[in-house]
Amino acid sequence: MTVNSDSFTLSLASISPAMLALAGGVLLALVLLVIVLLLRGASLRREQAEEASFRAAEGDARMAELLKIHAEMQGRIAAMTEVFGARQSELNQAISQRLDGMSQRVNSTITEQTKSTHENLQRLQERLAVIDAAQSNIQTLAKDVVGLQAILSNKQTRGAFGQSRMETIVADGLPMGAYGFQQTLSNGSRPDCTIRMPNGAPPLVIDAKFPLEAWNAIRDAGSPEAGKIAGQQFRRDMEVHIRDISEKYLIQGETQDTAFLFVPSESIFAEIHENFEALVQKAHRARIVIVSPSLLMLSIQVIQAVLKDQRMRAQAHLIQGEVAILMDDLSRLDERVRKLQGHFAMAQKDIDMVVTSADKLTKRGAKIEALEFEAGGDSKPRDNEPAAKSVESRTGLLKLRVVDEE
Repeated sequence: MTVNSDSFTLSLASISPAMLALAGGVLLALVLLVIVLLLRGASLRREQAEEASFRAAEGDARMAELLKIHAEMQGRIAAMTEVFGARQSELNQAISQRLDGMSQRVNSTITEQTKSTHENLQRLQERLAVIDAAQSNIQTLAKDVVGLQAILSNKQTRGAFGQSRMETIVADGLPMGAYGFQQTLSNGSRPDCTIRMPNGAPPLVIDAKFPLEAWNAIRDAGSPEAGKIAGQQFRRDMEVHIRDISEKYLIQGETQDTAFLFVPSESIFAEIHENFEALVQKAHRARIVIVSPSLLMLSIQVIQAVLKDQRMRAQAHLIQGEVAILMDDLSRLDERVRKLQGHFAMAQKDIDMVVTSADKLTKRGAKIEALEFEAGGDSKPRDNEPAAKSVESRTGLLKLRVVDEE
């Protein structure tokens, strides 16, 4: 250690004073340079602080102007919102009025349809009541079969009874004007009943003169021989009667080619079909149909249904006209509903556009709040930068660059 100290001392002693002075001067220059740099840094920081405070003051003034513009925009938006609210209220009122009118028309139409349906049901109930009354009459007549022999004891009584039953069945089953009694044909004959057929067809003839005397002889026969003779007589009388009906009442073009022979008793009708099958077949070949009270009633009901169908077809054009009017009303209702739907869609579109504009204004305000300020002269935008809107300050020292972003 002592040797090293001595060596350093010898080295310092060997340095000349001029070199030491030069080294001191260099050191002094370095110190002065550091002091100058420190002073300049402080001055620069002071200038920067002054410039920053000036910029902050200018930014506050510009921000106040922007806030004023933003308030004006909010006022305009509120006015637009109020106008749109008034328009929406007017539109809702108009729509409510139209809907009320449509509801009244629909209610009136439903009321009319309900009234018509009620009337039809009432008429149907009346018809059912008539049918029930006819069925009750049939049951009552069935109970009186026991006294039929006494009632039909002579020819006049038999004719009057058969005619009465036939007229009752026809009158109960058909409307007035659809039938006629004792009407004269072109050949001078007068059938017991003629029923007018629909669609301009010739009338149907019904004869109620059943040869009951021969039938009573069969019932009163005391021996098989007397019964056989009475049966042959009954067969002849029936053949003569069938031929008379065919010749007198079946007139080509004036009456139907088929006529009814009315038998006033269900039991007699059943026994004729059971014991005189050949007579029934001969009547069929002569286009004469032997009918009992129940079969006549069934035939009358079928004719009534045909007449009703004819009346409905006659009124078909009226029904079609009403349906056409109903379809026109439905078309107008559909058109008005579609127009109303279009008005709603347009109103919704306008509201969406207003909301979109409000969103854009909100985004624009956010962009304005996030603006950056920069100093400088007339700086030109770069080629690849979007066009900027420059707003000069009042002092002309600052420029506000607002970049429109898509």
